[in-house]
Amino acid sequence: MATHNELGKKGEAVACSYLEEKGYRILEKNWRFKQTEIDLIALREGVLVFTEVKTRFGNMYGLPEEAVDWRKQKYLQRASLAYMQLKNFEDEIRFDIIAITFREDGSYELFHIEDAFFPGL
Repeated sequence: MATHNELGKKGEAVACSYLEEKGYRILEKNWRFKQTEIDLIALREGVLVFTEVKTRFGNMYGLPEEAVDWRKQKYLQRASLAYMQLKNFEDEIRFDIIAITFREDGSYELFHIEDAFFPGL
């Protein structure tokens, strides 16, 4: 596995633990629809939360959350619609981003953006 893949998996594990500590119930990890993967799907207080996790080492290539551009948002929205149809879910949804930046010493900074973007295919 490439180093960036390992870093991504590490970030997803951190994000998952973070959400669970905040009272989210993780329903799916790395759920796929066609070519799109939703990193984490969770439920909290009746709201279905689709979470994109972006992880970087340092800030050499910009902030992690900047990688979730309009194209990525469009794909995530389509995949979320498929998930909702599959699970027959009709209540409130939300799209979040968890941005994690690891440092040389192994520590990290986590930034949780709730309602990062709105559905609107």
